[in-house]
Amino acid sequence: MIIGVLGGGQLARMLAMAGYPLGLEFIFFCPERDACAAPLGEHICAGFDDESALARLAERADVVTYEFENVPVQAVQFLSERVSVCPPAAALGVTQDRLREKHMFQALDIAIAPFAAVDSLDDLANAVKHIGLPALLKTRTQGYDGKGQTVLRCTEDLEAAWKQLRGVPSIVEAFIPFERELSVIAVRGSNGETAFYPLAENTHENGILRLSVSHPGDPMQAQAERYAQRLLDELAYVGVLALELFQVGDELLVNEFAPRVHNSGHWTIEGAETSQFQNHLRAIVGWPLGSTAPSGYAAMVNFIGTLPDSAQILTEPYVHLHDYGKVSRPGRKVGHATLHVASEQTLNAGLGKLLALSGVNHKSA
Repeated sequence: MIIGVLGGGQLARMLAMAGYPLGLEFIFFCPERDACAAPLGEHICAGFDDESALARLAERADVVTYEFENVPVQAVQFLSERVSVCPPAAALGVTQDRLREKHMFQALDIAIAPFAAVDSLDDLANAVKHIGLPALLKTRTQGYDGKGQTVLRCTEDLEAAWKQLRGVPSIVEAFIPFERELSVIAVRGSNGETAFYPLAENTHENGILRLSVSHPGDPMQAQAERYAQRLLDELAYVGVLALELFQVGDELLVNEFAPRVHNSGHWTIEGAETSQFQNHLRAIVGWPLGSTAPSGYAAMVNFIGTLPDSAQILTEPYVHLHDYGKVSRPGRKVGHATLHVASEQTLNAGLGKLLALSGVNHKSA
């Protein structure tokens, strides 16, 4: 069976690495000639607006998926008329517009921070009067890894922030003094079968994920699963979905969801009975889902910009290194390492060294 993947980054690469033992083959569709997934399969190097190239993908692939949410919806709709595409285009369309996403959360009775749509500087000024400061101003589209957003701390910030985001349609959102940033990875099969991985507690730096620690048995697990289940069912979803959350007291507020395998679920490669990548593939080809149970305790550390020396990383006996084969560049995810151990005590002991190599202060993380 041949899997078509829109995108050729590290998520596509890890999908292929999970799929080859299952007998699956891969075609990667992306415009980057040096895509890090390209060595693991056929590479159609073309733009997402190239319908003749998309048609070739549809002819060759048995099912198509995508590794990032900024794939043009039009490309997914074009493919959907010719080949099965999972997750559905509807999920992609919702996540590409923060306002649509917020409205869906409201319709599904999923708790979120107060927000308002803003289309002008006057809208912004009126919105912060009701929402208060500090607040976050976010573009409705093209936002990921901290891009397309800025913090508003006082009324004097409004004009500069509006200019920074170039006056595009946006939302303003209340700044939430959360206790923890969390995410839950969920998977739904074509027959409606669903499964959930343990919550991960996440630490970001400049909007980019730096650390995820799995939390088996977390008291917020059931609430996170209820929210994720509503999304999966509403969208008739097939594949892996990640739901990002803030914990405020004993309540979870949803930030956003990603219709794909997710950075905060990388720990599942070594730390769960079945990785998020293999379960995504099982779901989209119609196979039974694998167990999402944790196999011990795990934490994942991202390497941003440059990859530390491999020998240094592997000094720790329970560390697993993933080098994405990317050229170093500021702000770029070039690899990650997972610490996978039998006890929380061992996890905490080894994590400090791994974080130091990544440039993250252990205490701040």
